[in-house]
Amino acid sequence: MQHSEMIAKIAAGKGFIAALDQSGGSTPKALKGYGIEEGAWSSEEEMFSLIHQMRSRIITSPAFTGDKVIGAILFERTMDGQVEGKPTPQALHDRGVVPFIKIDKGLEEEANGVQMMKPMPELDALLSRAKGLGMFGTKERSVIHSADRKGIAAIADQQVAVGLQVLGAGLVPILEPEVNIKSETRAECDQILLEELSRALTAMPGDDKVMLKLSLPVKPGLFDPLVDHPRVLRVVALSGGYKRPEACVELAKNRGVIASFSRALLEDLRAGMSDDQFDASLASAIDEIYKASTEKKAVAAA
Repeated sequence: MQHSEMIAKIAAGKGFIAALDQSGGSTPKALKGYGIEEGAWSSEEEMFSLIHQMRSRIITSPAFTGDKVIGAILFERTMDGQVEGKPTPQALHDRGVVPFIKIDKGLEEEANGVQMMKPMPELDALLSRAKGLGMFGTKERSVIHSADRKGIAAIADQQVAVGLQVLGAGLVPILEPEVNIKSETRAECDQILLEELSRALTAMPGDDKVMLKLSLPVKPGLFDPLVDHPRVLRVVALSGGYKRPEACVELAKNRGVIASFSRALLEDLRAGMSDDQFDASLASAIDEIYKASTEKKAVAAA
């Protein structure tokens, strides 16, 4: 796919983005969910080989095509790996799926109710390599735990600053300021994030667009102004710990927002499944998430 084709698909394509970017400390948990216990590997290399096998199985499934999965977010090792003898980005291109890469290197300790992204001194080199491999965009995550405006404003500013660096490298960033769905002040976090992100986006120089990956808001439709913001290409939602049925119900309440689910996409897949069982389970999950991304429910005003 050419860059213009990928822009059009992400901006207006019907479907959702698969998050296949578990890394580091989250990999053992992802493998356990897949039915592979921690004792099944003896080194980090073996662990990452197992998770790559899982991702390869997903990407090559007949259910995983650009008809319903318009994009996929990869971990750096997955981007650098191969699927059926092809570089992973090329394998995705061949299936009509637009590739993104997770670029953040983890989170700082909590301060002012948030966890900022750790420094990324090698980001320019990573972006250059990603562009050369045919990647379209990036994703970078930080986390909001409580309704502290100073902390949330700092998150918004950091996300936009990294986004501008990504745009400068010719890639499209997904800014992900996640609100912890277990936060006692979650609704207030949503509102402050809306205000601070709107401020930071409006102040961005130039006219390039970014994407947003947000937690599903307590109040359906709260993020409509971000969906409509002139500097936003698309808004996607993380499942944030919801099981797939609940995540899909909440997603369907939010106009213009499509899924970018990880656990909610993969939760029923197991290593021991036959190929037919695996493909059927993945197809069912994709269909459910696709429907919630494309068929929206009217929500009565409170």
